[in-house]
Amino acid sequence: LEARGISDPRILGAFLEVPRHRFVEEYLKYRAYEDYPLSIGYGQTISQPYMVALMTQSLMPGPEDAVLEIGTGSGYQAAILSRLCRMVYSIERISALASRARKVHDELGYYNINVRIGDGSQGLAKEAPFDGIIVTAGAPHVPEALTAQLAEGGRLIIPVGDESLQDLKRITKTREGLKEESLGGCRFV
Repeated sequence: LEARGISDPRILGAFLEVPRHRFVEEYLKYRAYEDYPLSIGYGQTISQPYMVALMTQSLMPGPEDAVLEIGTGSGYQAAILSRLCRMVYSIERISALASRARKVHDELGYYNINVRIGDGSQGLAKEAPFDGIIVTAGAPHVPEALTAQLAEGGRLIIPVGDESLQDLKRITKTREGLKEESLGGCRFV
């Protein structure tokens, strides 16, 4: 990760602490630390470690932050964030994945993660505002509900585009409005 530009020591420490092999199927454990996405079933994947690190570093999470993750999947991204933030809320639309992620989080003692089942494009208005929101699935556009749930100074990391290619964006909510930056091309489910 360091060779690819991940330099925040807190983020690198979180990657050393969180056991990625706990978030993949038994038959894939031998590949858990390779820098590739892996299937987690239901047509979903656990993102490659570099992409998780890039998105996390781009989010710039602080120790007192409350962060919302859209797309719990395996629970790995939420686990990384839980080592860096006060509270992580995560929304997953597939109940079996949400249940599996909750189980692993509990087994690892990551009790500052709250996994919910629902439509992530709506966010979690009852828990807003968020210091950061990270979307781990491709979106055709930036949902207005998510930008509305950002605190001032809050950051939204989201892959925007079609099924074949997206542009990873960082949107920061400022007093003057939303500031959008492109972080490069990516491909998410």
